[in-house]
Parts: sequence; structure tokens; C-alpha cells
Amino acid sequence: MPSSRKHVRKDSQKKPEDEPVTMSKTRIIAEDTVVLFADLQPGIADLPMTVTSERLRKGVSGLARLAALFGIPALATVVQGRDAGSPAIMPEINRALGMLDVVQRVTADAFRNETILKTINACGRKTVLISGVATELAVQLPALTGSDLGYRIFVVVDACGGMSSRTEQAALQRMQAAGVNLVSVMTLAGELAPNLGDAMGQKAVPIIFEMATAG
Repeated sequence: MPSSRKHVRKDSQKKPEDEPVTMSKTRIIAEDTVVLFADLQPGIADLPMTVTSERLRKGVSGLARLAALFGIPALATVVQGRDAGSPAIMPEINRALGMLDVVQRVTADAFRNETILKTINACGRKTVLISGVATELAVQLPALTGSDLGYRIFVVVDACGGMSSRTEQAALQRMQAAGVNLVSVMTLAGELAPNLGDAMGQKAVPIIFEMATAG
């Protein structure tokens, strides 16, 4: 008589945390993501009233380190400062990702700069994480345009800073109404590294703890 025992496939023994998420309407997938750092430069990055400079720098650093850890391409953009020179970006970004190419633009909206848009398109990725100052301008405008262009936009709220609580909340509400998503560095770390016990997860753990104690 044939055996009545059922054969269990080995791959059915995999744990949920071992299964990669390859397609999702709501989740952030490293292989489909690019990071845009906007106007994190002297004279602008120290203006926000909704976050301390230390807290902002920790958020930007955490995001940059996650991008480096998971191989997520990143782009930085600046506007001309008060002097004629090319502004530098926060050292926390280059410390994590190396010397990024920085695009200096004259458009208020980074997505309306041809070089920036071509660079993002060339990545072949449809999810864009945005970090910058000010939330009301350098973050909000490309978030709205990017969403209109069909990108999945996530604003990394603890890597952004606004000019006032009132105007920043207005910007966040408008973005959400337009389909833009909000995310924190801590959430992003746990999402990209769901198994905190494996090698990548262990590298993400210090970032999670730093954000938890950032104040």
C-alpha cells in the first residue's frame, strides 16, 4: 500500500522573518528605494524650530547609515547660500555614505530639477525617502511632485525639521492627504532588518537604540 504520510517540503520550515518581502503596497523594500537629502547645509540645517540640532543630526545620521548598510542609493541637493561658494552638506551624511555628489539647484522643488529627476529615474526605483530642511519647502514640494509622478514617497520625519509646529503640521497634513507616507528612522530600521538576530539586524540594532535615546 502506498504510504499515507505526507511529505513536508523543506522550504515550508522557513520562519516568517526569513522570508524577504519582494512586493508590497505599504512596506519599504531596500532594493526599490532611493534617498533624497534636501538642503541639509550650513545656514539652513540649523534653522528648524521643531527639532533640536542634535536630534536632527542623529536622525539624518541614522538614515544615512541605514542607506549604507542596505545598499540604498542616495542623492543630496542644496541651494546657494549667502556666499557664492558651493554649500557643504551635513558631515553625518558623508561619514556614512562617502562623498556624495551634490546637486545645486535653483528650483524650490527638487523634483523640478532635471538633473535630480534624471538621477532618480536612472536608479530604476519607485520608492523615495526624503530627509531635509525645511519640511514646509524642501521636503514638501518634492514629496508632492514625486507622488504626482507615481513614486511612493516616504518622509522620514525625524530626519526633517520645520520652521514652526503650526506650519510643519500643515505641510505634513497636506502631504498625507496627497498620498505621501510618514516614517521614522527607528521604524525604517526595523522594517529593513526584520530579523534583529541575523547579521544585518545586529548592525541595525545600534541605530534603533540611538534613535530611541535621542530625546
